[in-house]
Amino acid sequence: MERNHTIIIEVTRGDMVESRHRCHAAIVDSTGKVLDSWGDVDQYIYPRSSIKPLQALPLIETGAADALGVSDPEIALACASHMSEPHHVDTVRAWLDRIGLGPGNLECGGHLPRHEGAAADVIRAGIAPDAAFNNCSGKHSGFLTTAVHLGEATQGYIDDDHPVQARLAAILSDLGGVDLSGSARGHDGCGIPVIGMPLVAMARALARMADPEGLGGPRARAAETIFRCMTTHPEYVRGTGGFDTAAMRAGSGRFATKTGAEGIHAAIVPELNIGIALKIEDGGGRASDVAVGALLGRLGVIDDVGRAALRDFLEVPISNATGRNVGSIRIADGWAE
Repeated sequence: MERNHTIIIEVTRGDMVESRHRCHAAIVDSTGKVLDSWGDVDQYIYPRSSIKPLQALPLIETGAADALGVSDPEIALACASHMSEPHHVDTVRAWLDRIGLGPGNLECGGHLPRHEGAAADVIRAGIAPDAAFNNCSGKHSGFLTTAVHLGEATQGYIDDDHPVQARLAAILSDLGGVDLSGSARGHDGCGIPVIGMPLVAMARALARMADPEGLGGPRARAAETIFRCMTTHPEYVRGTGGFDTAAMRAGSGRFATKTGAEGIHAAIVPELNIGIALKIEDGGGRASDVAVGALLGRLGVIDDVGRAALRDFLEVPISNATGRNVGSIRIADGWAE
């Protein structure tokens, strides 16, 4: 069902709705059929980090993961926007060392951990975070692993014309079913190129990962492996307190979710052969978890136990500096009508 209206995420304070976020969303099956939609799903968006599962396909389908002994947690980390907790950073360092490289080969830059406790530990220890701390360092390690395996240059792998990036652009066009050769271009926070694509095409690409039988051969195996690794090791995909980690645990392997900057969120649901893509119009990331959680609940892939585990993500409590609950972030009534 296609709806002209968007999903509204409300931010309340006391008795009043203080702010509203508009959400555009598409639920698409692997044939490209739009099963449900809200708002403008034909708009071009930058999919940002929500398509990391798609960007991890070459790591496996080229044979790089098998040849260089990439573990399941490392494959999950290749799909991650992690929080730079010790298990994330240590795994990246060990992975790079095993392929003969180091954090200095990562071209994503460094930053403090997103996890408050980990950030405090780094500051207390007087550590200057290198690129292994970047929340995209797992993805970049996957890029480097593929380049090493194929004998490509490891320097400049984030450049638009590097084979690593050319493969990723081809995957988006192929699985999304749309020619992106003339699309808008930019650069992501971690330095790699970003390509504008229709929101509905992004959902279709994710749906084809959900139903990989039609992909054939190495790509089908890669899609299945990525889904398995993400849902088996969700602590590597995001981290402590993160929605994607909590949601995949609550889902018990029924779906994978992946957040992205500027209010983008994605989900892969193999049992229904569908992909979900959504965009919060104003880029407000605080609204995207609520929206994707509501869509997964509507599809029936979150049971009562899972819903209870995700309670504070589906309706996010807002507290002030004294710890008093003063409002919430929630989905507005009537969104599914």
